Amino acid sequence: MSQYQDNIAHGEHAHEGGMDKKAIWRVFGVLLALTCLEFLIALGFVHHWQILAKGALVNTIYIVLTLVKAYYIVAFFMHLKFEKSSFIVTVAIVFIFIIYFIVLMLVEGGYLASAFQEHQLFPNK
Repeated sequence: MSQYQDNIAHGEHAHEGGMDKKAIWRVFGVLLALTCLEFLIALGFVHHWQILAKGALVNTIYIVLTLVKAYYIVAFFMHLKFEKSSFIVTVAIVFIFIIYFIVLMLVEGGYLASAFQEHQLFPNK
């Protein structure tokens, strides 16, 4: 108990592998760069210069960049990177299932959209 009070008195944090200011700014820079890249792709390559067409490739790029940003947020700001590996595996499995369900919804949503176009519920009279 006295060791805990000594640590608080000396200003030490409870996290031994915590982040310092330099690491926080590095993560901020990575997140800012990824966000700028997303905006460059969306506003520059797709809409302004029309280098890339809207479609599966652009959506895949957005999803990958968003997953990388989510990894940085979870790993560093939620301190998951400094946890035990079993907890990391548990959280990773949950994210894999979430991604799996998103893919399933996109595939099934595309099927339903095409099915509704072929067989309209309320045809024009």
